[in-house]
Amino acid sequence: MSKINNAILLLLFPTVLLFSCKGDSSTADTKSKYVIPDSLLKTLNIDSVITCPMVSTITLTGKVSFNEEKMAKIFPMVSGNITGVTTQLGDYVTAHQKLGTIKSGEIIGLGNDLVTSKTNLLIAKKNLDASEDMYKGGLLSQKDLITVQQLYKQAESELRKSSSILQINGGNSQGDFIVKAPISGFIVEKDVNNNMYIRSDNSTSIFTISDLKNVWVLANVYESNIGKVHLGDEVNVTTIAYPDRIFKGTIDKIFNVLDPTNKVMKIRVVLPNVDYALKPEMFASVNVVVNSGDNALCIPSSALIFDQSQYYVLVYKSRSDVRIIPVNVINSNGNKSYVSGNVKVGDKIISSNVVLMYGALNS
Repeated sequence: MSKINNAILLLLFPTVLLFSCKGDSSTADTKSKYVIPDSLLKTLNIDSVITCPMVSTITLTGKVSFNEEKMAKIFPMVSGNITGVTTQLGDYVTAHQKLGTIKSGEIIGLGNDLVTSKTNLLIAKKNLDASEDMYKGGLLSQKDLITVQQLYKQAESELRKSSSILQINGGNSQGDFIVKAPISGFIVEKDVNNNMYIRSDNSTSIFTISDLKNVWVLANVYESNIGKVHLGDEVNVTTIAYPDRIFKGTIDKIFNVLDPTNKVMKIRVVLPNVDYALKPEMFASVNVVVNSGDNALCIPSSALIFDQSQYYVLVYKSRSDVRIIPVNVINSNGNKSYVSGNVKVGDKIISSNVVLMYGALNS
């Protein structure tokens, strides 16, 4: 009986093996014919492989600075005690706004000079009138009259000089020099407090006002990158304060000298700052866009999949024909990547939900 059973098992084994092989073949066919569901297809972004100029970026470190062409430093014109200072660092002031009053003996002296000049002119005028009458009566020579006329003109000149000097120094003859804002902007530096004695020969400004509607970004270029940056190059500036915000500008000045200590060259970017988001002394990351002059195949960076030390893209033929194609990444520039390999211009590639699609095709 056992011999009969063994014979039956031997006859059935090829049949079982045949069905098992058919089952594996069916599974393989199912994998190769994956169909993208309608719900997923509606959410996919499908882009084309194109040719574009290959650009790269150089990342430089820098900081936000004042626009020195839109900045005014205020120095004391006279010595004395300052009072009436109410503005603080960071306050916005308008042009001609009063910032403080310097009580100064120098201004009193200038006022006295003006009074003296007016008196001298009045005396000179009386002498001139008397001399002209005497000349008409034959009691004064023409030479003497010319001398008196010259003295009168000198007195006029001295009065104009005294008046101009006083006007330059505020025009107040009572000893008060009014400190006013020459431009509208923010007080970015302040080196004075009420009742402080200040000197006119001090090289330190008492106020600095800057219009922050546009600012400078100064970046450091190391020697290895000097040949790669040029006037007019586009830059993208980011800051720690606004990591998701990109400020776009161009290089408008290259300082063609190296710092002897740090061995770096400075470049300058002027950025609009209408909302005053950029503050002086902020650290900035400056990405300079460099055009290599070569063309390459480019795709959205979001289309790339990296798995087992290899980059892949999903080439879309139809909803039932999506192929996993290996590619080589030459370079990346933000949301754009340059590739070579088994793709060509015009190929449709999936650029969203790629990890999900890649997993489904490999399951």
